[in-house]
Amino acid sequence: MSNTDFALSVEDLTVSFDGFKAIDKLTLYVDKNELRVIIGPNGAGKTTLLDLICGKTKASAGSIKFKNHEIIQVAEHKRVRLGIGRKFQTPSIYENLSVFQNLEVSFPSGRSVWGALAFTATEEIQARVKAVAEDIGLGDKLETEAGLLSHGQKQWLEIGMLLMQEPELLMLDEPIAGMSARERDLTAELLQRICQNRAVIVIEHDMDFVKKIAHKVTVMHQGKILAEGPMDQVQADPKVIDVYLGH
Repeated sequence: MSNTDFALSVEDLTVSFDGFKAIDKLTLYVDKNELRVIIGPNGAGKTTLLDLICGKTKASAGSIKFKNHEIIQVAEHKRVRLGIGRKFQTPSIYENLSVFQNLEVSFPSGRSVWGALAFTATEEIQARVKAVAEDIGLGDKLETEAGLLSHGQKQWLEIGMLLMQEPELLMLDEPIAGMSARERDLTAELLQRICQNRAVIVIEHDMDFVKKIAHKVTVMHQGKILAEGPMDQVQADPKVIDVYLGH
């Protein structure tokens, strides 16, 4: 498989903080339409890896290619424009705005549509908002104030705000933390739906949830990749049991 086939190619990626290698010569390839889950003990470097991919943290060395273009020097806001979306652990929604307005303000401005007549722009945005709201299971909540949503629904809304930008790579850090069992199931379905035209990377601790969603699992340990493959294979790996699952 040549590099051109991947949504994301990370090669020999390294970042040092005060001489400590948080990520150490890490290589990772994610396919288009793949749902990859990254697991590993605390301090393994999982969140740091996402920070490097989205540009929040600057790499010390290595390569990050998105759709075969080197982005290691590209600023964080420009990576968003290229199609990289990142959801952090704490949701950042506008509590006093409706679900509709939260999605509407997330529509990327500066698209050619603004050059068109205003009404076509509004129609395009409304259609996009409705489609995304259906995708995230909030189609019947468009008029609801975001602050009134359940914890899980707020998380979905935030995913929807990222989907408004039509990212080709979506990264989620512990998306089901604090959710009810029912919300977890719905989130699993949601993630399976949204990885159909984009690559999705999820960091997660809940192994039952990982089993439900992962196409492939990457296990990180001390800034390196310890194992990678389908969940059952990774779970049976003695190295993984030793450093992670056995604890």
